[in-house]
Amino acid sequence: MRNLTLKQFKTVQAIISHGKIVSAAKVLGLSPPAVTIQLRQVEEEFQLALFDRTSDGMRPTAAGLAFVETAQAIEERLRLLEDKMDAIKGVRIGSLRLGVVSTAKYFAPRLMAGFMKEHPDIDMRLAIGNRAETINSLKNHDIDIALMGRPAREVPVRASVFGDHPLVIIAPPDHKLASVREISKERIAEEHFLIREPGSGTRISLEIFLSDVPGRIDDLGVEMGSNETIKQAVMAGLGIAFISAHTIAAETEAGRLVILDVVGMPIRRQWFSVMRSDHAISPAMATFHDFLMRKGAMYLPLFGKLYPHEGPDIGGRA
Repeated sequence: MRNLTLKQFKTVQAIISHGKIVSAAKVLGLSPPAVTIQLRQVEEEFQLALFDRTSDGMRPTAAGLAFVETAQAIEERLRLLEDKMDAIKGVRIGSLRLGVVSTAKYFAPRLMAGFMKEHPDIDMRLAIGNRAETINSLKNHDIDIALMGRPAREVPVRASVFGDHPLVIIAPPDHKLASVREISKERIAEEHFLIREPGSGTRISLEIFLSDVPGRIDDLGVEMGSNETIKQAVMAGLGIAFISAHTIAAETEAGRLVILDVVGMPIRRQWFSVMRSDHAISPAMATFHDFLMRKGAMYLPLFGKLYPHEGPDIGGRA
């Protein structure tokens, strides 16, 4: 293993990313025979095949996946080293790759703007995806910090709460339950729900909420791929939805949506800052984490204004 080189790690990563020797060679600026030689050297080193050669291209074996996971970790450590060296030289503080679940996109840009105003020397990039995509980005070392409603279990992480995350049931203003108070769980379960895909945080919370209503979660509702689509469908009268209160500030203030007064609602969840626990924290990551702990809640939409049956505003002050 001591004979392995960074070039070989990059070669295997390129083959996995692009699926073919020819494509990997083009990206690396090498000839296909040179890429083949690099791969053969690695396989000879381990006495294991890293890929199955198929008609559809190069498919990584278990050994190949283990190898590329180490390659990604090495790449992350090298980037961390570069950030530390730049900080020592006083060139810049570093870079930060922030990933957020799609529900957080309603406040993440404002939060980023507040952070960058305080720390203009940190180069930030934002990636938005659903829960599965964000967890996968953590797995693949594509992001440094993730903002999500529940910490990932698929990878070792350290998670810190930075704000409240209320979940509510919404309907169009002319819905028959819009003016009803203290709607029971059994009554709301009779309604037609518009829901997110399996595995999403809001869907899991809805399944838990309705789990003691016999047979209800067996046919939960119609799946839709985004919060925006769900909101538009609710406004069109296609059903009601269980959704993050932080996604509906504009629509409730404009009177296009109402929050139903359901017993047991809002469901209180929290927003977490999540980073891998098996990797070192860069100066930029530490700086952003400190900002979140001090000021993150300020950038969450005010909830009390949206839900008049609540007491004081929660979730933010900005």
